[in-house]
Amino acid sequence: MRGSGGPLILVIEDEVDLVTLLTYNLEKENYRVVAAFEGDEGVMLAAEQHPDLILLDWMLPNRSGIDICRQLRRTDASRDIPIIMLTARGEEGDRIRGLNAGADDYVTKPFSINELLARMRAVLRRTAPASASEVLQMADIVMDLAAHRVRRGDRNIHLGPTEFRLLRHFMQYPGRVFSREQLLDTVWGHDVYVEPRTVDVHIRRLRKALNGETEQDVIRTVRSAGYALDATAA
Repeated sequence: MRGSGGPLILVIEDEVDLVTLLTYNLEKENYRVVAAFEGDEGVMLAAEQHPDLILLDWMLPNRSGIDICRQLRRTDASRDIPIIMLTARGEEGDRIRGLNAGADDYVTKPFSINELLARMRAVLRRTAPASASEVLQMADIVMDLAAHRVRRGDRNIHLGPTEFRLLRHFMQYPGRVFSREQLLDTVWGHDVYVEPRTVDVHIRRLRKALNGETEQDVIRTVRSAGYALDATAA
């Protein structure tokens, strides 16, 4: 049950009818699809097949989608794969929990296939690898766009896809202050609605990854204005 040639999508969802519906509609759009009906199987398939994107249900048997998302982000083979969570939980607190666990986006059930496809296209577009070998550097932070690697000093920095895009944008404009709205437009895209508070969640995750106990915090918060990457931020 696969199309040919398009990006590979891993669907981790226990509702058989929904998996069938998703598979049919995704293959119509030339995506290839592989499905897992519970979380541990999904983690295994993510490591074995390294899909281009994962659609992950929040409510799974045995283990929650939040737990599975955290495991995918801790596992080398799946750390950089973008994840969209499918959830019946529409409250802001639940959405923030999903983002904090490592999800790049979320779609609330019931959703339209067209909305899901739009969000998938936006995420895949944002996470496309750099077409040329390019290295960005600010102070002791080095970002290899082609290899998708970040180092600070002699330490490797592991970032999720959204944090990688945020850092890339900041490093392209060091010292410049960007509002939440500007970051949403640039990093998430004009065609996807994401709440401004989402930016704060990913900034916290980026800060945590970049800044060791003895290292300077290079992300500057400008009250009522936004954020900047600044070697003299501390």
